[in-house]
Amino acid sequence: MAPLPAKPDMKDRILETADRLFYLQGIRAVGVDTIAAEIGISKRTLYNHFPSKDALISAYLARRFVAPRPSDKSPVEQILGTFDALERRFAAKDFRGCPFVNAVAELGEDRAVRKVAIAFKESRRLWFRDLLVQLGVTDAEALATQLALLVDGSIAQDLVRDDPAMARAAKAAATVLLRNAGVKVGGEPSKGRRSKPAA
Repeated sequence: MAPLPAKPDMKDRILETADRLFYLQGIRAVGVDTIAAEIGISKRTLYNHFPSKDALISAYLARRFVAPRPSDKSPVEQILGTFDALERRFAAKDFRGCPFVNAVAELGEDRAVRKVAIAFKESRRLWFRDLLVQLGVTDAEALATQLALLVDGSIAQDLVRDDPAMARAAKAAATVLLRNAGVKVGGEPSKGRRSKPAA
């Protein structure tokens, strides 16, 4: 008989609850009293694990700062797959945008929050850049920035319109950018090697 999965320890329970409430209701709107009550613990118990709300916010953002998983897919599939993943996420009932953008919108005066948000966004841009370098794109830096803007723009559009198709529109724009950079997309020959039309 397989052993039962271990219950999360108290610190993990606090962080999971804070993550859910901060993301869905907003960091400013949720106090430590609410988090403690949701778990059924005292504020003192919460503070034994996280000495302040700021410490809990930092842990929440660190928990959300997850690197993309290694993939066997081609760089093009990984880049365009980002937008497919966004479309699925947009369709979820609990989607409330980028947690890092949300944190800056709420706590922009907090330098630590802004610093981790910038680090997250830059890590995603560099992930695009590294894939573009593998594809031999000449100006991978600039194109990576453009792709990152498409990601953030589609998130903003979905939040305003509540329309997962915004990710599809961003994917179409990303496809155009890749093709214009000479990248082979969808079985099409690379721009530099495209054959001339028959006379």
